[in-house]
Amino acid sequence: MSAPAPSARPRWRLRAPRLGKVLLYGVAAAIAGALITTSWWWSCGWQSCPTPQQLQAWRPTEGGTLLARDSAFVSALSPVRRVNVPLSRVPRHVTAAFIAVEDRRFHEHHGVDWYGVARAMVSNVRAGGVREGASTITMQLARNVFLGNRAAERSFGRKFLEWRYAGLLEAALSKDDILERYLNAIYLGNGVYGVEAASRDLFGKSIAEVTLSEAAMLAGLPKAPSSYSPRNSRKRALARRAIVFGVLERERIADAGTIEAARRAPFKIAKREFVPTRPVDSWAVEAVRVVLDSLRTAGVIPRALNDAQLRVWTTIDRRAQLSAERAIAAGAAAIDDERRWGGFDVRGENRTQGALVALDPMNGAVRAIVGGRRVERKGFNRALRAQRQPGSTFKPFVYAAALQQGFTPATMVEDQPVEIDTGNDVWRPSNYGDSYSGRITLRDALNRSANAATVRVSRDVGVAKIAALARAQGITSDLPIVPALALGAASVTPMEITTAYAAFANGGARVVPYLIDKVEDPFGRVLWQAPPRRNRTVLAATDAFLVTSLLQSVVDRGTGRPVRDAGVRGPVAGKTGTTNDGADVWFVGYTPSLVASVWLGADRPQPLGWNASGGRLAAPVWARFLRDGWRSPEEDIAWTAPAGIETKQIDVGTGKLASDWCGPSRREFFKTGTMPTTSCENEVTWAMRDAEPPDWHEDTDGTGTVDPEMLGNAVEAVLEATQANEQLRAVSGRVMREIRRAAERERQSIERDRRNAERQQRNLPRAPAPPAAPVPPRN
Repeated sequence: MSAPAPSARPRWRLRAPRLGKVLLYGVAAAIAGALITTSWWWSCGWQSCPTPQQLQAWRPTEGGTLLARDSAFVSALSPVRRVNVPLSRVPRHVTAAFIAVEDRRFHEHHGVDWYGVARAMVSNVRAGGVREGASTITMQLARNVFLGNRAAERSFGRKFLEWRYAGLLEAALSKDDILERYLNAIYLGNGVYGVEAASRDLFGKSIAEVTLSEAAMLAGLPKAPSSYSPRNSRKRALARRAIVFGVLERERIADAGTIEAARRAPFKIAKREFVPTRPVDSWAVEAVRVVLDSLRTAGVIPRALNDAQLRVWTTIDRRAQLSAERAIAAGAAAIDDERRWGGFDVRGENRTQGALVALDPMNGAVRAIVGGRRVERKGFNRALRAQRQPGSTFKPFVYAAALQQGFTPATMVEDQPVEIDTGNDVWRPSNYGDSYSGRITLRDALNRSANAATVRVSRDVGVAKIAALARAQGITSDLPIVPALALGAASVTPMEITTAYAAFANGGARVVPYLIDKVEDPFGRVLWQAPPRRNRTVLAATDAFLVTSLLQSVVDRGTGRPVRDAGVRGPVAGKTGTTNDGADVWFVGYTPSLVASVWLGADRPQPLGWNASGGRLAAPVWARFLRDGWRSPEEDIAWTAPAGIETKQIDVGTGKLASDWCGPSRREFFKTGTMPTTSCENEVTWAMRDAEPPDWHEDTDGTGTVDPEMLGNAVEAVLEATQANEQLRAVSGRVMREIRRAAERERQSIERDRRNAERQQRNLPRAPAPPAAPVPPRN
């Protein structure tokens, strides 16, 4: 016998370590695979499984939910033809029919019918393909709720996830709870979800009223809703109902006689399809959708979740939103009524539109937003996208920049015709009505919205500095560096101008508008939450306060007076705006708790009428919105002067320190160190320079006499200009006293004559009454 080959044993020893490594790697891979699979299973496909509490709180969506800042319902986010009903309102023959057809062992299994799974596997093997399914009612609910984005997918992964979610549902909910959610969630064709909506759509009545025949029709729909819908094919629908009748008889849901009677009963389909009444008609919804789309683009919200599956907490104030939409609709309609009388075409793009934006000036939270006179589904939101010239609403940025450069509210400016050489032409801006006031204070220039004075101020300050300040406060559109910018020769959106005004209202901080606080999925899991807000200071608190003081004067005594006339009281500041041709009218105003803008105009720019102005058209709309949709400014704490502000009584005609010997005066605010130091007595009253001289030869009452009071006023005006001369003070005082006495004596004499005439009239005999006129006959 020959000895074994010497090389055999060494070969075995070389291969053994390699085999061990292979086995070791195989075991490690198996363990890793098991761990990964287990992790995948317990985490619901690495998507984070819902908790029992979340499953118990879940209900099928009726279109998503948009909530106001106080969690009040504002609107659905997307129209969904579904009406959730409790199981107690669903008749027993309806629930029995669905269970018999879809899952006859529903009350016996725990989410997965393993007997049904085995039966389906055998049937499919024999058929050589997928012929029979084994989905239970619980699994169908799991697929509709959790795997809607994978509904068309046929894979073991999706099936395993159905089993996993079905187990979670069975553990968290009772059988009745599962059945109720299923009957409300299931798709039943024609764009309708749930048995209540399907019953209204097909039979024109509630699910509580359906017959056995109608119940069989509904129970046959889940298998192929579009194919078996009687609205698509009556023949297929009746054939499917016949199969359901057989199942009902086999499962002893009803006897043969009852089923035969149901089969012969008249079968009618409602003429009108079901339309849900849940509102989806707010401009807030359109604005929220824009934000949600951006969050999906950023990957924050899964694309598989549509708007109808979301619950969105917003910053909207429900009362303010409703009031804003009504105010814009009514204001635009009123303008068109005027234009129609004037012969204007108000159809299509010529129709007056409007926009409104309201923000919390402290943090930028949107309280109301309106993009047109009627809600337009995915339409043009003018509040966010309409770029129109702001007119005089841009002037506060001119005056704010002037205050930064050392101007004060009492600085005297020239309101006279002005010419600006633009290089290619000479620009001659004019005041409204071509009326000028001469030399006036900065406050009065803004009160009167004086174009000429504003252009002079902007020329002294520098247009580039004005544009830089406007951008810092929130204007993001392009601002051309041209002289006309001072009068609003740029295009901005209502959202931009409102954001920029917030810095005036809050003491100089730039805010960033935001609309959504939080977004949740159907189970209450937070998908996104607004980050903390940090404002950036762009304007000194002293300058912001002074601008606010100037704009309060605009509302109290200037072009914004219609706000007061509409009944708004308390601290309010604002500015009107009108473009040259009256194509755009604005009012941007604020209180300590709200800043809002109103714009009105046509999509195709054109005059809004012969007398269009922001004060006449936009300010009343703003006032209506504030009055009906927000608390009265009287309830707000008024703005208070910050450190670095002091007050002084100044003479209105000169801007100098007031004196008893000068003209009208008022208390004015100044930054520390900027108040005037000289008295008005050192200057001749500028108001006298432009005064019209009285006509001493013209009588005032047609009697050939001069009214003593008129004479006294005229002499007083003349003497006012001499008060700086101390030698004339005593004389002027005596003259004025004598004139006043003469005027008083004249008034008394006139009063006596009037009384005597009345007395004589009463003593005259009365004439007999004339006979009554004959009554004409009725036609």
